[in-house]
Amino acid sequence: MMTEKYRWQKSDIMNVIAEVFHTNTDKIALISVLKEGMTNQSILFSVDDEKYIIRNPGEGTDQLINHAQEEEVYQTIKGLGYCDDPVFIDPQRGYKITRYLSGIRMCRRNDLSDLTRCMEKLRSFHEQKLTVQHTFDLFENIDFYESLWKNRPSVYGDYTETKAHVFSLKPLIDSIEKDNCLTHIDAVPDNFLFYRKEGDEQEDLQLIDWEYAGMQDPHVDIAMFCIYSLYNRDQVDRLIDIYFRGACSPMIRKKIYAYISVCGLLWSNWCEFKRNLGVEFGEYAIRQYRFAKDYYQYLVNENVLDISGGEISE
Repeated sequence: MMTEKYRWQKSDIMNVIAEVFHTNTDKIALISVLKEGMTNQSILFSVDDEKYIIRNPGEGTDQLINHAQEEEVYQTIKGLGYCDDPVFIDPQRGYKITRYLSGIRMCRRNDLSDLTRCMEKLRSFHEQKLTVQHTFDLFENIDFYESLWKNRPSVYGDYTETKAHVFSLKPLIDSIEKDNCLTHIDAVPDNFLFYRKEGDEQEDLQLIDWEYAGMQDPHVDIAMFCIYSLYNRDQVDRLIDIYFRGACSPMIRKKIYAYISVCGLLWSNWCEFKRNLGVEFGEYAIRQYRFAKDYYQYLVNENVLDISGGEISE
């Protein structure tokens, strides 16, 4: 069933599809809204009996995403097998068309087999050490998302204190050696798609939705997977162990804890921007703020931080 938002933008979407496929709008069949994601809407359509998906940017997305940078990312990963190359991407308006995959399913965030395959895929991507011209800076984007509130106060009464705590983690993060490379940033369970091609016995796996990707410490992707999944600490440690094949050093683990705190505030601020536009994310938004607070406190409790000044203890 089409949503009000979908009907409102239908003519524009039809015109984009017609232009890309050099056809008339009466030859296009809009089938259904497949997914109402946190950033975008995905719409299934067909042309000449072939099915495709067009991404319809969500409310406020034009302020959040640089689609010219996204296009650079897709050019960088083109042909490497991490996802299907887009049929079309519009760096100005944010529309993207991809081929439709049938029989897909998302990663089951508590299934050990799925997690192992997803972390192996993610690790393989990180080991490519790809580069692009732009960086996704966590702390700058926390401030950027806050600036989009247009001077509205946070819904959280202790936001100023929480933000100060999160920013005090920067010396810890900066002190630990890292090998920055192209990082997905939004490597969450919903963006790992399992599918089976006709005649294949084993499922293939793709990592989709690269619009936030940029240069960063690749271990940020582990933190992002954890906080989107709303993992408890035992589940966080399990995922870290899966990614590192049981060989994660104590300081790298603490660094990932710090990223969980930082990324929690990042997406909490993102959610507050969306809330001001009338888009609510309920428990997800509240839990992101809790991640910011809880994982800062874990590091304090384990004497990784000196709370008097944010210094790093040996």
